[in-house]
Amino acid sequence: MISRIALSRSWNLGTTAATKPAIVFASRGYSSKRRGQPHPNAVPLEKAINILKAYEVGQPSQTIELHVHCLPAKGQPPIRGSCMLPRSYSASVKILVFAEGEKAKEALEAGADIVGGEELVNKVRDGEVEFDKCLSTPEMLPKVAKIARLLGPKGLMPTVNKGTVTTEIAELVAFSKSAQDFRADKTNTVHTGVAKIGFSSEEIAANVAVLMHSIRANAIEAKGRFVSRVYLSSTRGPGIQVADA
Repeated sequence: MISRIALSRSWNLGTTAATKPAIVFASRGYSSKRRGQPHPNAVPLEKAINILKAYEVGQPSQTIELHVHCLPAKGQPPIRGSCMLPRSYSASVKILVFAEGEKAKEALEAGADIVGGEELVNKVRDGEVEFDKCLSTPEMLPKVAKIARLLGPKGLMPTVNKGTVTTEIAELVAFSKSAQDFRADKTNTVHTGVAKIGFSSEEIAANVAVLMHSIRANAIEAKGRFVSRVYLSSTRGPGIQVADA
């Protein structure tokens, strides 16, 4: 049964003349069969990296970004996570920890930037402090829950499921300082920095591989294609679809 008629126009690469419009009769399920396939103009990761490096000559501090569109199965939890990149590129991350007593001391010694108990909850509620990541001990979680509506929409609310609530607070602070976080938007697309242009091609490729592994680990089904399309981009460079990420 035909569900829709789509007009598409195809171009022969290397020429400027377009062929006549082709009428495509799309049956039910046609789109779902094609959307997991890479574009015919997608390039290998190594070539994509070289193209971006050519666009950013003389700009080693520019960031390379990874854009991953996913096809989650029904019932898929939010796509998000953290991973340790082989070579970290991020600037210093400001970490806030809700903890008291000995755990607060451990957090400070591990490198946390802001540590406190109930008084810190009030400061966060009033917008007096700024931070990039938020952690908590289990004991403090009921008090932190009072500002869940403030932290939740920003992706900063500590939860057991995300691994941001723990008694091993010193280890978590150390990990969070160097970990790369990612989360998908409403279109199930992950947008995240992955490296600097000044990194070697091998270092960039290694970072991409680790991030892609972590993103794919979110899939709840082993069958089917969880990742649909992968793009690499930079500040001044184009978005390049990668065929083998």
